[in-house]
Amino acid sequence: MAFVKFSFIILLIACTSHAFAQNDSTKIYHELYRPQLHFSPQAHWMNDPNGMVYFDHTYHLFFQYYPNATVWGPMHWGHAVSPDMIHWTQMPVALYPDSLGYIFSGSAVIDSNNTSGFGKDGKIPMVAIFTHHDPKGADAGKNNYQNESIAYSLDNGATWTKYSGNPVLKNPGISDFRDPKVMWYAPQHKWLMTLAAKDRITFYSSPNLKKWTRESDFGATAGAHGGVWECPDLFPLQLNGSGYWILIVNLNPGGPNGGSATQYFVGQFDGNKFTAIDNKLRWVDYGPDEYAGITWSNTGDRKIFLGWMSNWEYGTKVPTAKWRSAMTIPRELNLKQEDGNILLSSEPVKELDHYKAGKGSMLTSPANLPAQCMLKFKMDQIDDYAITLLNKLSEKVVIGYDRKANQYYIDRTRSGRVNFEKNFAGRFTAPRFSTQPGSDMTLVIDAASIELFADNGLTVMTAIYFPNAPFDKVSFESAQPIQQMLIPLKSIW
Repeated sequence: MAFVKFSFIILLIACTSHAFAQNDSTKIYHELYRPQLHFSPQAHWMNDPNGMVYFDHTYHLFFQYYPNATVWGPMHWGHAVSPDMIHWTQMPVALYPDSLGYIFSGSAVIDSNNTSGFGKDGKIPMVAIFTHHDPKGADAGKNNYQNESIAYSLDNGATWTKYSGNPVLKNPGISDFRDPKVMWYAPQHKWLMTLAAKDRITFYSSPNLKKWTRESDFGATAGAHGGVWECPDLFPLQLNGSGYWILIVNLNPGGPNGGSATQYFVGQFDGNKFTAIDNKLRWVDYGPDEYAGITWSNTGDRKIFLGWMSNWEYGTKVPTAKWRSAMTIPRELNLKQEDGNILLSSEPVKELDHYKAGKGSMLTSPANLPAQCMLKFKMDQIDDYAITLLNKLSEKVVIGYDRKANQYYIDRTRSGRVNFEKNFAGRFTAPRFSTQPGSDMTLVIDAASIELFADNGLTVMTAIYFPNAPFDKVSFESAQPIQQMLIPLKSIW
């Protein structure tokens, strides 16, 4: 359908200069392409979020980290802390490789009842559960080179002691046996581990985080299997007074738009076995650049999700100089029912609202685009539309909705530097799940990324990009009028 161009009224709340144009662009956190809303390491390589836990008014983020280069290497656990999941302070490395291997992905819990016995003098232990990856065993072609181990901290994650009895769960002979996500299962007073075992999920239980018993498997014939299963998560959510369990499984490759992505299953869990309600394929994020996403533990009724904002197809090749990779905006998860389907919705956490900037002025489209912002709009009747981010070099990113295909899309074909990997440039699509006549969308725009949340978070997409000049204009084209608001955000650094 041909677009009919409208002039729109836009509320612009302050305007901040772009990272490209800042005088301090050589300083840490202000380099070319450096995110101003998202966590990224001060320097060097980062991938999966790990050990995310909330304790003593502090959000902890651990992450796969190689402190000696900007490409993947022997994995450590990096560490950052935040009062609100938005502004982060990077801490010293938490866990280093040792004689048992690299420190691969995992989780962290607060052992309030001291089931582990690690607590001393009234101090509550924070316990990390992670995969020890033995590189020599992997190189030798063995099938038991990944095992699960634990470490504990009695000073809120500042220092760590590895358990002398590691590993606590030995590999039964599976080449990919990793990424333990642990939670307390209160109905049966036990710890529950959700573990990726190559092409399925295996559940284990423990009374004390040290001795583990296998419960059951799920997924050998369910879901997407274009690549190995990784980084799982299991948690309950409520919908209209009924309880469901959500099983998250990250997959590499085999995502809906190529490469790595995050799928999920809706079902029930009885302390032993997970049973999906159907065999439908569902994705947490349909964009090319969200992976290894899991949720924070110890957050009460809130389930808050965070993913690695990249893709293994090109993550080691993106054109950043001193660091590589960032995390997504933290997202609050809920369940919604649409057209007979139970779906997971994702929306930016409310804490992001605290970073709105200044007072506003009224503009019409096309408009100046701040360095980092939220763009919100609503339509009473959804139809074809396009939102285009532009720069002075005629590079662009186009975000929109195709009514005939009933799909949202992000097109970064002409977004700037795209030739570092053949599959980077492209037009990526996601289905629209809502059947409502109207629509809403929130876009979170940063120096080198965009996150799309449509229909109250029923459809989500994430994409990174690397323009040769800042995207400093935004234009809108639509077959129907759109109510719009452009909200610049303050840098978190």
